[in-house]
Amino acid sequence: MDTVAEVLGAGAAAPPPAQLRDLGRQPYEPVWRAMQAFTDARDGGTADELWLVEHDPVFTLGQAGKDEHVLMPGDIPVIHVDRGGQVTYHGPGQIVLYPLLDLRRLRVGVREYVDRIEQAVIDTLAEWNIEGARRDGAPGVYVAGAKVMALGIRVRRGCTFHGLAFNIAMDLEPYRRINPCGYQGLQVTSVVDLGGPSGMDQVKPMLVAQIARQFGLTVEDAAPPSFA
Repeated sequence: MDTVAEVLGAGAAAPPPAQLRDLGRQPYEPVWRAMQAFTDARDGGTADELWLVEHDPVFTLGQAGKDEHVLMPGDIPVIHVDRGGQVTYHGPGQIVLYPLLDLRRLRVGVREYVDRIEQAVIDTLAEWNIEGARRDGAPGVYVAGAKVMALGIRVRRGCTFHGLAFNIAMDLEPYRRINPCGYQGLQVTSVVDLGGPSGMDQVKPMLVAQIARQFGLTVEDAAPPSFA
């Protein structure tokens, strides 16, 4: 597996350090609560962090989410959360990346933040000759009209939490139980179905490197937080 530093290559000036924490597979709610606590406790000197996680199966419904878009959840729990957007699915085989960034310190506006996240995923897909694209009025990244990355964010006191869900090699059946992102009939795809790699460890360093490039960050590996 390539390191982030190897993917990024040599840089000139050192950007602000960010702590990269790979949480492994975790249930959704403890990670959500930890993001909230981190954001509430941070100050102007707190280092930015990037959290990578693979969640147990869960549907999350954003602040503006409508219950009618959850069609037949079955045995998968539904959690109402404090991000933007409608309903989405998280599950094994999906990279979830939570950028915990101080946008004021980075001098990045919210609209630009969304654009840069999307561009990082588009550039990651391009490494495997997959052409990703934006869609007006529907945040995320699409390939031939099918959504491969969903984006739901929250900004509090200029600091971001929540983030992106990037489908790598997963069972897409649960998406048929919802209107993904509030759109009836929206097609959803994954990197492996588009001819890309199936290994999460192949995609993670490239995604982190592209996020770091977009925001001018250096990245240092760090231990994951405790959810006890």
